[in-house]
Amino acid sequence: MPNFDAYFGRIGYKGPREPTLDVLNRIIRGHACSIPFENIDVLLGHDIKLDPGAVEEKLIRQGRGGYCFEQNGLLLSMLSALGFRATPVAARVGFQVPRDLVPPRTHVFLRLEIEGVPWLADVGIGGFSPPCAIQLDHDGEQEAGLEPRRIVRDGYRWFHQIRIGEEWSDLCQFTGEEMPLTDRELANWWTSTNPDSKFRQNLMVARAEPDGARKTIQNREFTHRRGALVLEKREIRSEDEMLSVLTRHFDLNLPSGVKLSAPNLRWADFEPKDAAGWP
Repeated sequence: MPNFDAYFGRIGYKGPREPTLDVLNRIIRGHACSIPFENIDVLLGHDIKLDPGAVEEKLIRQGRGGYCFEQNGLLLSMLSALGFRATPVAARVGFQVPRDLVPPRTHVFLRLEIEGVPWLADVGIGGFSPPCAIQLDHDGEQEAGLEPRRIVRDGYRWFHQIRIGEEWSDLCQFTGEEMPLTDRELANWWTSTNPDSKFRQNLMVARAEPDGARKTIQNREFTHRRGALVLEKREIRSEDEMLSVLTRHFDLNLPSGVKLSAPNLRWADFEPKDAAGWP
């Protein structure tokens, strides 16, 4: 049985424990604003384990984050135990990717049915994780807390779209096929070990903020934005500064001396622009 008290303490949730839409949205928001999306263990060469016990240990007790298979796996475990009808669904992430290019099927989100209405929940899609459920059988614009969303169909595929400013962009595509644990484990192995995987190529960290903003790290670039409005964008200039930023802005306390590197995250050839530190 999942440890509800530990999970709800981690995400700051103090509400009823029944399978309603209001409870679902409050849990999603708390999760998205508390547990950061991150691929640090992939870059460190650690095994990414998906069994519920290992995911709870890392994301709850160790205070870490993770990527989609961990994040939505934890949410699936908790929601199912609360009595929600939740199904993991396979998807392909392709933000601003032309539709004639097919990304690998290495993403999972949750489909839930509440009083006969199907909903999408996804706390594992990086800097675009919606902080509430999205109605799946509604093709119009939906308010989603941080950015408007919509679900559109093109042939046999559905597209989860996001609007940033005035522009709609595909975020991920899916056909509705369930993604059982065995398929998630296979995709997780490819994503975390293949040298060509974007998770092996880049450092990615993201978390939603309770005030409606988002903070992200893409390699050495830190961004704080609200919708299309960039509140701050800065370059992280050293490995020590990276550890400080991870702690201050994402509550990720890594051991001193941890070295993060990836093909698109290099330090040796980087010359600092100035000596100023972070405020």
